[in-house]
Amino acid sequence: MRKIYSFSAIVILSLLFANCKSDEKPQDFKSITDNYFNEKNELSPLEATFNGQTEQNDKLVFEMTDAYRSKKKALFEKYLSELKKIDFDKLSEEEKNSYDIIKWEAEVGISLLEQNGNLTPINQFDGTHLTMGQLASAESAQPFKTVDDYEKFYKRLDLYTVWIDSAIVYMKKGMNQNVLLPKSLAVKVVPQFESLITPKAEDNLFYSSCKKFPTEFTQQQKDELSKKYAATISEKLIPQFQKMVKFLNEEYVPKCRTTSGIGSLNGGNELYKSLVKQWTTTTKTPEEIHELGLKEVARIKSEMEKVKTQVGFTGTIIEFFEHVRNKPELKPFKDPKEVIANFERYHKIIKPNVDKLFSLQPKTPFQIKRTEAFRENTASAEYMQGATDGSRPGTFYVPIPDVKNYNYYADEDLFLHEAIPGHHFQISLQQENAALPDFRKFNWFGAYGEGWALYTESLGKELGLYNDPYQYFGMLSSEMHRAIRLVVDTGLHSKGWTREQAIKYSLENEAESEASIIAEIERYMAIPGQALSYKIGQLKIIELRKKAETEMKDKFDVKVFHQKVLESGVMPLALLEKKINDWISTAK
Repeated sequence: MRKIYSFSAIVILSLLFANCKSDEKPQDFKSITDNYFNEKNELSPLEATFNGQTEQNDKLVFEMTDAYRSKKKALFEKYLSELKKIDFDKLSEEEKNSYDIIKWEAEVGISLLEQNGNLTPINQFDGTHLTMGQLASAESAQPFKTVDDYEKFYKRLDLYTVWIDSAIVYMKKGMNQNVLLPKSLAVKVVPQFESLITPKAEDNLFYSSCKKFPTEFTQQQKDELSKKYAATISEKLIPQFQKMVKFLNEEYVPKCRTTSGIGSLNGGNELYKSLVKQWTTTTKTPEEIHELGLKEVARIKSEMEKVKTQVGFTGTIIEFFEHVRNKPELKPFKDPKEVIANFERYHKIIKPNVDKLFSLQPKTPFQIKRTEAFRENTASAEYMQGATDGSRPGTFYVPIPDVKNYNYYADEDLFLHEAIPGHHFQISLQQENAALPDFRKFNWFGAYGEGWALYTESLGKELGLYNDPYQYFGMLSSEMHRAIRLVVDTGLHSKGWTREQAIKYSLENEAESEASIIAEIERYMAIPGQALSYKIGQLKIIELRKKAETEMKDKFDVKVFHQKVLESGVMPLALLEKKINDWISTAK
């Protein structure tokens, strides 16, 4: 899961047309896209920070408020109007893609803003409260290299104290309108805030940067910043964390719903349809996706049966799942460092083979790190993109909350997805490509990005992995995991499934541990539709590769195919399909 809190596109493209008549006014597409990029950064300052746009590092918006949402809707409406002034036929092919992407994002964005998703501004997996904690660690996207960097985050901290009040206000509105989190999710938000209530400011997560001052800072600078940070933490932040915990325990959690999906909420069905469109970038209905998931689950289970037979296991497939979950040889680690070292080993194995499949490879440095302690218990493995200037490497985060029970049977597959050639390749190449406009460099569509990462899992044997049948089973299990998502996400949010129903279905069809499955089901409950993007995108890329292989025959080159998929950055699947079809027709 690529952890880029989210989740919209911004643009900068230009070129005047040499064939315009001298008395014609040139199209000002560059001005439109430049302004759009800047205005989107202003409305998404945390996302801008993760994208290396340092101008916004002291800003924080109250994204749940009516005022903010009105501004965002006005922005989308403004640029839909601006696009109408452009002669689409005079644009280059890449510019047409940019035009279509802005249009798509604005239309879907308006649709989502018309829903009531702002009444649940926090959950245990996603939200400003978690992002702020991650930035506060001084090991994430927020820079702490200069005094100005510290001053900017200090201002952001001050705004964060107000953000907490806004979150409570809109959660209360949600209570009044019967739009609340499921109780099983809300109770897990409480300890996230409780862990930030420390006896001393110096022990607080938000003081972390003051323990990591650059050596060139003077003692006076260190003392002044430490004093300011400690005062804000003690006098503002900790009281706000206490206020949130009290509100959650005494008011919010007792009234939380017992249902699991958003379909049970007022307006929930329409909200889910909008989220499905956003995350899949298709017009597929929840019912169509549910049926597709059932078919994929059946197909992959038949492949799993073959592995079960190969290793000589004679029990049922469900018994084999239990065997894999508990096999001692698949839980060999005693120290979290050993888990990280094993991922480094995978990296060394595939390095010599990457050239065989990829002519286009990134320059951005790469690293593997254990997930920070404050969010490790609820986090999934994830990738965080590096900085465009190379100052921060792309990072594969691995949560290891209980190393003795850490089962690594699917770790080869996980590395391909989150690291190389999955998210690290796709995102780094997108950001590095000087020929792409900034809109493309910092854009994200889950169906493309997660679809690509899931597609790369199938490349393991060609890259020197999956020699152990259990690791190959891990790949099948991971693919099954994504197929199950099509069933349970739509089941939860459009078919009235319960949390327990979804957990039971997952346990019957995959080898993940029960604890992991519970965490995943609760993730789908918290972020409806997001989990659909992986499999929908993967199936489209596989479909396009098969079409290219069939129609191009001996002219097909897998390295060129991968280049064509990656070179233009993320886009809705319909635009990717058009791009590949154009390549096939010109190359035949």
